[in-house]
Amino acid sequence: MTAKIHKTSALRAIKLLRKKKFSQGLPFMINSDLLPSEQCYLEYPDGSIKLVEADSEGFDFKVLEELDHHNIKLLKRTLKLAK
Repeated sequence: MTAKIHKTSALRAIKLLRKKKFSQGLPFMINSDLLPSEQCYLEYPDGSIKLVEADSEGFDFKVLEELDHHNIKLLKRTLKLAK
């Protein structure tokens, strides 16, 4: 398989997992190389996205910022999660 096929397959798997999490009413964790290792985004079934940081034990998250509509669209486009 070529690298492009692997990337396409990985993106498809991520989208399926995201859909499954949302159908269960759970947030989907979005990791990004652009963030420090202890930070990630949590996307919720209602479409909202929050920038969060893991607590010192790694069991919970502290909300650092709730993204506005414009930044949500930019992030989804950047990560190819937009429809």
